[in-house]
Amino acid sequence: MSEEIDTSILGEKIVGTLKTIFDPEIPVDIYELGLIYDVLVNEDFEVKILMTLTTPNCPVAESLPKEVEEKVKSLDEVKSAEVEITFDPPWTQDLMSEEAKLELGML
Repeated sequence: MSEEIDTSILGEKIVGTLKTIFDPEIPVDIYELGLIYDVLVNEDFEVKILMTLTTPNCPVAESLPKEVEEKVKSLDEVKSAEVEITFDPPWTQDLMSEEAKLELGML
């Protein structure tokens, strides 16, 4: 049972880390922007993150996933981290949190 708690606590830590990474074109973190579709943590503390980009030809298409991977890997509890980029479903502004919409003056 304690492992479940550990992975959920780690999941929260990962989300906290993701909230420190910003899209360079939009002053909102990638989590609130809705770019993170899924964060999976297995019992070996290997992390897989399914994310998207605002557009397929996003200028940070190379660097942003690497930054996500590096920052998540830097957490002590994480054994390994892998980022998978998907465009299915494509990102839309509907995926943004209320907080992000508010910050961008969309509410």
